[in-house]
Amino acid sequence: MFLNAKSNPLETELSKCIHVGDQRTFEQDPKYALRLLVDIAVKALSPAINDPTTAVQAIDQIEDLLVRLAKCDLETSRAFDKDGALRVVSQMPGWGDYLTLAFDEIRQYGRDSIQVMRRLRSALADLAESVGNERARLVNAYLEHLDQSIERSDFDPKDRAAARVEDRQGLGLSHRQED
Repeated sequence: MFLNAKSNPLETELSKCIHVGDQRTFEQDPKYALRLLVDIAVKALSPAINDPTTAVQAIDQIEDLLVRLAKCDLETSRAFDKDGALRVVSQMPGWGDYLTLAFDEIRQYGRDSIQVMRRLRSALADLAESVGNERARLVNAYLEHLDQSIERSDFDPKDRAAARVEDRQGLGLSHRQED
């Protein structure tokens, strides 16, 4: 917003409320933090690096960020005056947008990793338990999407079954019997 010398006082006051900087911050833009974590996971899953454990660690942090974000009012995109009249509407991401940003690329690039699929399932299941009803519905819908991706994968039936096991580390449990 550029104001000229003929700006009215309201425009001048409004311009004081807008801060423009050359760097994004986590506090101002939680999408930025998510994007950085997703980039770490996707790079770790690249054929050149092939490090699913790092991707799983990034998912740990993504889950933590989403749990924190779920406690926030994401509908702050509307501002009302003291009489309750809507005065400002700004486009803000919703819960579904955050889920898509957090998990789509990891799901796509990690589709050949049982470890990543297990960790994604665990993150989504835990997230569904910790958020409210409407948000849980979206998380569960995403979990179904993940299961469909596993079903379409090149995994054999045993690997598909293993990929559907929720596991915070993604590694699975030992199959040895304790004496």
